[in-house]
Amino acid sequence: MAKASKTEQTTNNELLLDATDLKILALLQQNARITVKEISDKVHLSTTPVHERIKRLESNGVIKQYATLLDHSKVKKGLMVICYVSLKEHSKNAGAKFIKHILALNEVIECYNISGEFDFMLKVVAENMDTYYDFHVNKLSQSENIGNVQSVFVMGVIKQTHVLVY
Repeated sequence: MAKASKTEQTTNNELLLDATDLKILALLQQNARITVKEISDKVHLSTTPVHERIKRLESNGVIKQYATLLDHSKVKKGLMVICYVSLKEHSKNAGAKFIKHILALNEVIECYNISGEFDFMLKVVAENMDTYYDFHVNKLSQSENIGNVQSVFVMGVIKQTHVLVY
């Protein structure tokens, strides 16, 4: 029986993962509800070392959370919009205020700080064009530091995954 790998960190704070860790992660990404027993059978370890590895991956932040992925269109969020946002002012305080504002908006399901012409990229879901317009005018635009917003409407999803492949 193989021993659970030691927790080792590289100089850039990445956790060193062995082949068994990667297999466990792949199985959990495919099905977060898989049991420790099922994982144990697939990686050929007993349940205790598998459980310890999962706990180590969680405590070291490799596994951030377990989630349920929804079909947006089946829960009345059929319109997806990518919003590129530039700020007027780029001070640390102004950026922090914008981020605090964005974190409070339920329509924003992802937010990235980006480089280039815009400062942020938002992934927004809405019921339809009217509800997106309401979000844009009455919520997003209420942030005092917004310079420019460019909305791109998603016409179809070609690939959408949460799985990282090693």
